[in-house]
Amino acid sequence: MCRFRYTTGIFRRCPLNDDIDTQAQEALTAVLEGGPSSLPEALRRQPAPSGDDRIKVPHLGGYEHFERAGSVDGDAHVVYRWTARTRIAE
Repeated sequence: MCRFRYTTGIFRRCPLNDDIDTQAQEALTAVLEGGPSSLPEALRRQPAPSGDDRIKVPHLGGYEHFERAGSVDGDAHVVYRWTARTRIAE
């Protein structure tokens, strides 16, 4: 099942076929901390994937991996911290 897809610099949620409240999902913003300094600021804030504790961001021939670091704060932000980088298999 597709939870999110990468489109023109941001992750977008794919349609889900379950009873999750989609308005509540859209209200959350993922804030990515750490990782390479070359990762654009535009990628560091994006819609938070519902139910996923990990985010994988394509960047410079590889993927930057982030894991959820805590609970949602008062501004509806979810913090994800950088954990690793992997290369894209050729």
